[in-house]
This record gives sequence, C-alpha cells and structure tokens, in this order.
Amino acid sequence: MNIMMIGDICGQPGRRTAAHYIPLLKEKYNLDLIIANGENSAGGVGITAKVLEELLEMGIDCITTGNHVWDKKEIFNFIDTSNNLIRPANYPPGTPGKGYHVLSIKNHKVAIINLLGRVFMPPIDCPFRAVDQIIAKIKDTCEIIIIDFHAEATSEKLALGYYLDGQVSCIAGTHTHIQTADERIFPQGTAYISDIGMVGGWNSILGVDKEPVIKKFLTGLPTKFTVAAGSETIFCAIIINIDSCTNKVVHITRIQENFKF
Repeated sequence: MNIMMIGDICGQPGRRTAAHYIPLLKEKYNLDLIIANGENSAGGVGITAKVLEELLEMGIDCITTGNHVWDKKEIFNFIDTSNNLIRPANYPPGTPGKGYHVLSIKNHKVAIINLLGRVFMPPIDCPFRAVDQIIAKIKDTCEIIIIDFHAEATSEKLALGYYLDGQVSCIAGTHTHIQTADERIFPQGTAYISDIGMVGGWNSILGVDKEPVIKKFLTGLPTKFTVAAGSETIFCAIIINIDSCTNKVVHITRIQENFKF
C-alpha cells in the first residue's frame, strides 16, 4: 500500500500546484491513499465548502487541519457532515467535527488522526492523552494508523513520535510550512518526519507575501498577510510504503518539487 501525505496547502497557488502534481504522483507511485492538510487552503487561512469540494475533486481522500481550522466561520455549517474533513482530535469534548477518519483501502482499515500541539500554540487538551484514547478504541479494527501532528516545536513532535513508536504506522508533522530532512523509520517501525512542508508560493515567507511579514518584524505592529501570488511554487509531500502482509512501513520518501505556472 502506498500513501501520500501532502503538506499545508496555501491558498489558490497551493491548490493549483496540488492539482498539477497529484495525478502525476498518483501514477508514478501507484498511490492508494492521499491525505493533505487543508487548514490554509482558502485564502491562506481556513477552509470553505467550495475549496473542500475542489480538494476532494483532485483525488485527496482525507483533509486534515490545525489551529486555523475555524478561521472561515462557514465551516460550522459543514464540518459535522463532511466525512473526509477532520479537525484536531484534542479539541475539548463538544467541539464540532471529528478528530479522526477511518477508510477501507485494499481490504484494510486505515485510520487518519489529526492532532494539535500545545508548545507555542493556543491552549488545548493534551494530544498525547487524546491519541491514547483514540488508539484504544480503534487498534483492534484498524491495521494502519496515520497521524498528522500539527505542531510548532520539533521537540514535541519527536516526543510524540517516540511515545507512539510501534503503535501507529506514521506520524507526520505539519504547521511550520518548512520541510525537514529528518524522515526516518523509528526502531519499532513507525515512519516519521518533523514537518512535511507546504504547497504554495516559493518566493514567499511561509506562503504569504514577504513585505508585510518583514514589516511586522521591523515595527512590531499588526499587519495583514496576503497569499503570495508569484508564478513559482513549491510542492512538499511524503510517501510511505506499507507491506500489506505485515502492515509495517518499509520505506518513507520525502518529496519537494518546484513548479512554474
């Protein structure tokens, strides 16, 4: 089984880039499942029903989110009915939406769990304890468990990686928009990378125009950020290969491609 996880898709340039690469990579790697982080997919923050539909039409099977999940208020109108869209599972009980999604792929049950970090992030429930509760519910029925850990600190991501080593198939970090070169398979068989990276403007700062970000660092004043609209973009993803007989990850491949419209 071949699974691709795509980093944070940033605005319209990110969506265009994802639409270009997904069919190419699906054919090249014979992909069975595609997961993408979509919390920045609509105008750089949040997600709308129209953008959700666009992402699903590209062939993405499950869309994860993060701390910007609620930035487009219309999400409250559809998050409870969108099976393919999940939000971090460690939001408090009673929060709309769901924190994980289970799919059937090649006669295997695959669970995708979304978690949000707490270091340098808004206050939220503990991701370690939240994922423990989910794994206890699904471990007997789901042979493969994939986690998108949307977090800032690499130490927190690594800690969760070692904490869950051998219990899940893959833990991939998102949120920083900068791809890390530390892809590996942990001693007990869990594939890991601290951050997948992003899909969006290359000549940008994390997918947004450079000048407002520089101005904010220089002045300390509130500044409005806008999605970078240049013609050169970047596409970041990972692909994990899983042995269908043992359900063990045998390889993790890091992908970073530059694209010009």
